[in-house]
Amino acid sequence: MWLPIPPEEIPGLPEGPDYLFWNGGEDFPADPADCAFYVVPYMKPLDVVLRPMPHLGSVQVVQTLSAGVDNVTPGLKDLPAGVRLCNARGVHEASTAELALTLILASLRGVPGFVRAQDKGEWGGGFHPALADKNVLVVGYGSIGAAIEDRLVPFEVARVARVARSARTTARGPVHPLTELPSLLPEADVVVLSTPLTETTRHLVNAEFLARMKDGALLVNVARGPVVDTKALLAELESGRLTAALDVTDPEPLPPDHPLWQAPGVLISPHVGGPTSAFLPRAKRLLIDQLSRFVNREPLGNVILTTGPTNGATSA
Repeated sequence: MWLPIPPEEIPGLPEGPDYLFWNGGEDFPADPADCAFYVVPYMKPLDVVLRPMPHLGSVQVVQTLSAGVDNVTPGLKDLPAGVRLCNARGVHEASTAELALTLILASLRGVPGFVRAQDKGEWGGGFHPALADKNVLVVGYGSIGAAIEDRLVPFEVARVARVARSARTTARGPVHPLTELPSLLPEADVVVLSTPLTETTRHLVNAEFLARMKDGALLVNVARGPVVDTKALLAELESGRLTAALDVTDPEPLPPDHPLWQAPGVLISPHVGGPTSAFLPRAKRLLIDQLSRFVNREPLGNVILTTGPTNGATSA
């Protein structure tokens, strides 16, 4: 079992397996061909997390510590059939939802401008938008999207509209399918992106999507950078019609000379939705649970897909 957290720091791991620590270092801890359970190093570059995958001939489970699995899907073609890919549902909801709310409030209330004024010793006032009474649209209503709504409700928003891949009903109300976005976008004061990156959602936020947003609306992205067409967003920001708060960008990391840094009305944080003090205890609980299930031959949680007979993938 390859773990990116030293096993001695995870009390409660089931007895029996041989736990080896690998967090993306140059040398593998053992022959990858003998690895049965690969826990992907967290927040490491794509080439690092994919490097052992062509050699994982005996692997049965690939477990990410991220909510998304787009960083490992390019390596699925190298895996044998029957490998279960699991994500980290339950680990990042609190931290990502906290950041989404932070970005919304900071952007609406003009906090970036206050910080710049403080650096220059300037005192300025004026009115700014409040979150209260705003219509918020959450695009990507999984566990993170639901956690975002949990934190929006106490701020007396007028309405939260929810969008996911397909329609369903929740205790809080309906979840609309992606096909209804054109009718929902013009009503939203704030649009929050928390959807996984898939071929369906890549550049979901394109020029047409942005054109349907109302004048003065705020776009918040805590999903993945390529969900947004950066060129189309830049055009809207430079016109002053929309504002944005982005924890993720395309490209990422954002090069120092990229025009997005200097675009008006944009707040950028460096992909910090997940890495907080809340991460490690939740990640450890997930690993203890998943490895206990694996050792006891019980169904795993968070299975996203299982690789197919031709090294492809089938949905779970």
